[in-house]
Amino acid sequence: PVAGGNSEEIDTGHAIKCNNDHGLSPDGSLLAISDSSIGGQSQVYVLPTAGGTPRLVTPESPSYWHGWSPDGKTLAYTGRRNDNYDIYTIPVEGGEETRLTTAPELDDGPGYTPDGEWIYFNSARTGIMRIWKVRPDGSEETQVTFDEAYADWFPHPSPNGEHLVFLSYDKSVDGHP
Repeated sequence: PVAGGNSEEIDTGHAIKCNNDHGLSPDGSLLAISDSSIGGQSQVYVLPTAGGTPRLVTPESPSYWHGWSPDGKTLAYTGRRNDNYDIYTIPVEGGEETRLTTAPELDDGPGYTPDGEWIYFNSARTGIMRIWKVRPDGSEETQVTFDEAYADWFPHPSPNGEHLVFLSYDKSVDGHP
C-alpha cells in the first residue's frame, strides 16, 4: 500500500525472472514487466495488477520496459537489435514495434511526458550519457542536459510536466550504473 504497511506478492505466472523494469498503467489496471524466464532474454509482458497470466507484448528480445503513454495504449522500451540498444514503442495490445532512435551508442530509459508529446531518454551519443527527448513518431531528437561534470541517466517527467528528475553520476562512471 502507498500509505505503508506490508508488501504484497503479485502472482506473475511463468514470469519468475523479472528484472528491475516494471510499472503500472495510467489507469492502474495493468502491470508491465520485463522478464527473461522464456528464452533467457528479457521481453516485455503485461498482466492484471492483481496478478495473473502475463501476456507477451514484445516478441523481439531483449526488450526492457520503461514507460506507458499517458493514454495507456503504447509502451516505450529499450531494445537491443543487431547489437545496438535503441528506443522503441509498441501498442500495448502487441503488433509492430517502432524504432525511434538509431544512434550507434546506448539509448535507454524512455519515459513519456504527461501530455504524450515527448519521450525523454538517456543516450551516450555525445560520448557521455546525456538526457535527450524525441517525439513519439521518432522526430525532433533534442539534447536536454549538457553538464560536463556528470553523466545523466533515467529521466522521469513530473506528473504536471513542469520538472524532470534524473540520476547524475560522476562522468567517470562507464556503462550502465
